[in-house]
Amino acid sequence: MSHVGVGPRAVMRAVAFLTTGVLAVPALAGCTSEDPAGKPLAEQDVAAAARARISDGGTLRWAVDSVPDTLNAFQSDADATTTRVAQAVLPSMYRMDETGSPVRNPDYLESAEVVDTEPKQVVVYKLNQQAVWSDGREIGAADFAAQWRALSGKDSAYWTARNAGYDRIEKVERGANDLEVKVTFSRPYADWKALFTPLYPKDVTGTPDAFNDGARRALKVSAGPFAVKKVDTKGDQVVLTGNPRWWGEPAKLDEIVLRAVPRDERVSELVAGKLDLAEIDPETADEVTLAAGPRDPATGTPLMGPGGTPAAGPQGRSAAEALRSWAIANGSDEEAAEEEVLAREERGEAAAKARRRQQALSGFELRKSLEPAYTQLALNGAEGPLADERVRRAVARALDREELAEAVLKPLGLPAEPVGSHLALSGQPAYADGSGALGEQNAKEARALLADAGWVPGGPVKKKDGEEAAGAEKDENKDEDKKDEEKSEGGDDGTYIVGEDGKNKDGNNDDGGNDDAGDAKDGADRESGEKHSSGKNTAQGGAPGAYAPKGTAAPAGAAAAPLAKDGKELTLRFVLPSGPGSGTLRTVADRITDMLKEIGIGTRITKVPDESYFKDHIAAGEYDLALYSWPASAFPATDARPIYAKPVPAADGSLNVAQNYTRVGTDQVDQLFDRALATLDQKESRDLLRKADSRIWAAAGSVPLYQRPQLTAARKNLANAGAFGFGTPVYEDMGFLKKGAQGSRPTAPASPSPSS
Repeated sequence: MSHVGVGPRAVMRAVAFLTTGVLAVPALAGCTSEDPAGKPLAEQDVAAAARARISDGGTLRWAVDSVPDTLNAFQSDADATTTRVAQAVLPSMYRMDETGSPVRNPDYLESAEVVDTEPKQVVVYKLNQQAVWSDGREIGAADFAAQWRALSGKDSAYWTARNAGYDRIEKVERGANDLEVKVTFSRPYADWKALFTPLYPKDVTGTPDAFNDGARRALKVSAGPFAVKKVDTKGDQVVLTGNPRWWGEPAKLDEIVLRAVPRDERVSELVAGKLDLAEIDPETADEVTLAAGPRDPATGTPLMGPGGTPAAGPQGRSAAEALRSWAIANGSDEEAAEEEVLAREERGEAAAKARRRQQALSGFELRKSLEPAYTQLALNGAEGPLADERVRRAVARALDREELAEAVLKPLGLPAEPVGSHLALSGQPAYADGSGALGEQNAKEARALLADAGWVPGGPVKKKDGEEAAGAEKDENKDEDKKDEEKSEGGDDGTYIVGEDGKNKDGNNDDGGNDDAGDAKDGADRESGEKHSSGKNTAQGGAPGAYAPKGTAAPAGAAAAPLAKDGKELTLRFVLPSGPGSGTLRTVADRITDMLKEIGIGTRITKVPDESYFKDHIAAGEYDLALYSWPASAFPATDARPIYAKPVPAADGSLNVAQNYTRVGTDQVDQLFDRALATLDQKESRDLLRKADSRIWAAAGSVPLYQRPQLTAARKNLANAGAFGFGTPVYEDMGFLKKGAQGSRPTAPASPSPSS
């Protein structure tokens, strides 16, 4: 699945201009006594075990997506493997707990607190007196100061990817003693706990040359339970080894080898015994689950198939198929018998190979949770039909987000709840379901919004003699329309458009049925929004503008009739990655196209190579609709602002979008982010973020769909590793169980029952 880099903290914040203005939204759930943040939908699944039950020594072979181009997490080409290495070898003042909240890391930090707010915010860090770099030098104020100067944005000689937070620091100095660091801010900064994680030694951050080039392929000085032994680009691996100067709990493993293995090759590498831990895609998870299940003691074959279904018989065939095969092989038709005997031999060889593969996988198990990231539908508001917010809202309100979440998560046995916030996930302090600002799914309201925007039903834009197509072009465009019709027979330019299947040349269904049938199947729920499993009446109560103006009639009986305006059909470019790990996205895209078809919107699907999907299409704005993911952050006021900030003109006349690839933003959202960032009152900051999220929902630039599944194949005796969920991995506790010991596993979360 497409995922954006290493997260929003890897890119510099965008500049935004603020103006006054307020958009009314419904009252937030945060105003009630019940905490709207809720709880994480799924727990970690890491086979937790006490250190006493884990053997000393061993090498963990862990699959990653790539060997990083840099080990400097603050450079633009840092990736997820850079982050993983940094977590294992560098100081972190704070780490994430199981709810995605920052907690103090006692190995480095005895305390950290805001000691002054007037006239300026001052934070004092008291460091662990045992904390030292691998060269024996104490970790201290000089390291903090060097990192601040490198990331402050004041010296362009440093090639940094971001300066968020560091640009608010006025000075960094030694405190009352060598173990204290005093940081004074020029402006209040709510997310101060995001700073100095990871912390690099002053050897890396002290000069531009050292920062730019000194930590790309090696880290000579580190301060974690592990150290970087080598970055082997030829062998596609990074080798981490135990740090002899580590003062905390000693690492149980001797080495961690991070091997770059493509996702579609990982199960084969597990079978070959070359990996111990690998995140895998849903398409291959069933194979691991099947192999790990109960087996027939006589034959070694699984007793049950995926999802608890009975396993197939010999050679993977049913009893009836096996009997038929035997009858043909022993029948009077010699030619057919010979062919069947050969086919049986081939099937036998294939079955034997499959059994060997399953036997090799029987030493692994699937550990699953929900990744701290969500998949969204992005709507490009820069140009075309989606530049009109009414069309964007219509698209958003056509989506059954619960159905989409269930399609992805329910088959995996994971909680299938749609994500209700752009800025946090369930269980995180800033989370609250703000989707009410847009309104729940309602096809009738969606079509009314489209009608108000001028998109009316009328089928293809072609004209018959003496008849004008609905939404016909202005007279001055008739010649251009005629040229378009001449592109191919019947005026078709040969492009396949989703939503026009089963149409004859007159735009009618080939079977003679009428287009209302598609809507009828969903009844009042999908049509009016007045009857949902939630019991809410959603016809009113959203943000102003989220619904069509009162009195706007929805076009009757136009559930699947294509819409047109000024002679152009309402067809949206839906760009998808084509790689082997993108099957889930394509499934979701198919469901979305069906939902949009019901309100008369066609989609033109374009599949592009994974390597060009983001750079050449999403970031470049070459799409109308797209599916991609954002990681959740413990510091949304800082990290989410570049994603939703209103694009502003750059000096060269281009549009500076930062990370706002939908090109949709408002001054009000920018103001709310800035206010949330400037208050040290955590409750006030959360409330401001929730208001910002409601306005982001109302603008309908993106629609959060579901939290991404996190599926990890792990060797059964590997403890404290797997699907980490929100939590930061504890590398020193990972290891292989002693003989006879067992790790604990969380109870599998129950999936919600389907809505009635």
